[in-house]
Amino acid sequence: MKDKSAQELVLEIKDKSELMVDLAYSCLLYDNQRIAKEVYDLEDLIDDLYHLVQQKAVSSAAEGDLSVEDTLALLRLAHAGEMISDAAQEIADVVLRDVELHPILKESLREADVVFTRVEVQEGSDMVGKTLGELRLASETGMMIIAMRHKSRWLYGPNKNTVIDAEDIMFAKGPEDGEKHLMKLAGIQQIEE
Repeated sequence: MKDKSAQELVLEIKDKSELMVDLAYSCLLYDNQRIAKEVYDLEDLIDDLYHLVQQKAVSSAAEGDLSVEDTLALLRLAHAGEMISDAAQEIADVVLRDVELHPILKESLREADVVFTRVEVQEGSDMVGKTLGELRLASETGMMIIAMRHKSRWLYGPNKNTVIDAEDIMFAKGPEDGEKHLMKLAGIQQIEE
């Protein structure tokens, strides 16, 4: 992490804070404390990244590698990402404090244009043994896999090389019709209510 530039660290903060928001809404929707705790862990990581960006940006400005304007822009972007991560942590906190979510709020989350879904890959499904890249889920279904659980191991932000096994649990987001297609690919006959 220390050999990355301030610009690369800002991009990492952006990516991780986006992931945190997705995970925070997923843990809220599925009342999943394990994912809520992961949001907390990611927030700690972003705090560390933010501190490192501040150091690197100021150091680069002092050495003349970055202009004052570019330094301020990087610091503002990093701060915005850090604030997003704080907000995601507050969402996850609702689950960790075991606050009952009002039914109307839960329903509004389910009726949003982008749905969050939990899918368990069934034995013998079209997905088993293939990578996310081979499956091209984002282009085929519109669904983006934001996290997966393989046995007891969690993977956040899986990539195209991630292999899918039977009984893997995937958390995904995308359009409602994409959710149905994803479930069919995973070997699930009907959507659980």
